[in-house]
Amino acid sequence: MNKKRWWRIPLVIAAVLLCVAGVYVGYVFLSYSRIPDLQELSVAGDAAQPAQLGTEYTAVSYNVGFGAYTPEFTFFMDGGKDSWAASKESVVACIEGSADTALSFDPDLVLFQEVDTDSTRSYHVDEAAILNDAFPGFDSVAAVNYHSAFLMYPLWKPHGASNSCLLTESAFDISSALRRSLPISTGFKKFLDLDRCYSVARIPVENGKELVVINAHLSAYGTDASQGEAQLEMLFADMAAEYEKGNYVLCGGDFNHDFPGDSREVLNPGTDRLYSWCQPLPAELLPDGFALCTDYAEGVVASTRDTDIPYGPDSFTVILDGFIVSDNVQCSYTQVVDTGFLYSDHNPVLLRFTLL
Repeated sequence: MNKKRWWRIPLVIAAVLLCVAGVYVGYVFLSYSRIPDLQELSVAGDAAQPAQLGTEYTAVSYNVGFGAYTPEFTFFMDGGKDSWAASKESVVACIEGSADTALSFDPDLVLFQEVDTDSTRSYHVDEAAILNDAFPGFDSVAAVNYHSAFLMYPLWKPHGASNSCLLTESAFDISSALRRSLPISTGFKKFLDLDRCYSVARIPVENGKELVVINAHLSAYGTDASQGEAQLEMLFADMAAEYEKGNYVLCGGDFNHDFPGDSREVLNPGTDRLYSWCQPLPAELLPDGFALCTDYAEGVVASTRDTDIPYGPDSFTVILDGFIVSDNVQCSYTQVVDTGFLYSDHNPVLLRFTLL
C-alpha cells in the first residue's frame, strides 16, 4: 500500500458510518406514523351480563411493564443498564405472575397497561394472549398504545421495535370500544414519546345507562407541563361528556403524574429528586362531578419505582397509578397493593365500587 494513502482509510470508515447513520435516521422518520384517533376496537369474548345498580364490584389497574421488570431489572432510559427483559422465560413468568396477582382479587374489571404483543425487548412474546387466556369468560379489548420503529440504542443491545397495548378485561358485556389518540410531543421529541392513547369501553347497565370504562396510559418521557395538561384536558373532557349524558364513568391507569399530589414527599422524605413523570396531577383540571380515589384504606403504598437501580431501600418510589370516578360511582375501598415489585415496576391498584 502506498504509505501516502493510509489516511484515506479512516475517511472511508467515517463515510461508511455516516452513510449507515443517515439511512437509519431516514428509516426512523419514514416509518413513523401515528395511529388514527377514534379507532373502533374489536371486542373479544362472550361475557353477557350487564352491570347492576347497588352491587359492589372490584376493579384492578396494573401496568405490567412489558414483562421485563423483575426487582433486579434497571431500564436504560431511567439511568439503568437493561434494554431487554432477562429472557423469554422471564417475560412469560412475569406476565403470568401479574395475571395471577390480578385474579387473586376476584376482579370484575382489570385494566392492564404496557402489554407487549410483538416487541424486541420482550422476545416477541404475545403478552395479551397470555392475559386473555387467564380470564376465560371475560370480554377483552386491546388498544395499541404505540408501535415504534427499531431503536438502535443502546448500542450493546438495541431496544429494537416495540408494539405495546392497553388491555381491558371485563366480566361484563362490552357493547363497543374506541381508541382515543392523546396529544404528544412534536418535533424530534415525538420519537422518544411514541404514541399515546386511552381506550373507552362501554358496558350496558341494567337501567339503560352505560358504565364507561377508560383505560389510560399517559406520556412519561419527553413530557412537558403543557403537553401533560393537554392530555389530561382531552381525557377529562371525554369523561365530562359521558357524565353529562347520565352515564357512569370509571377511569383507571398509569397517569405518569404524582396521583395523590404528595406521594413523592410522603414516600421519599427529604428528597430533592424531580422528574417530569411524577409532577402532581393538577386536580384543578378535574371536571365537576369527579373525584380521585386516594382515600387509601390501608395507608400509602408506592405504585411504581424508579428503575435506575434494582429495587431496594434506596429506590425512589411514587404513586402514578389510580382510579378516577364520577360521583354516581361510589368508591368503597381503594388501595395500592404491595407486591414488592415482583413482576413489574408497578404495583396494582385495587378499587371496590358500586353504581348508584
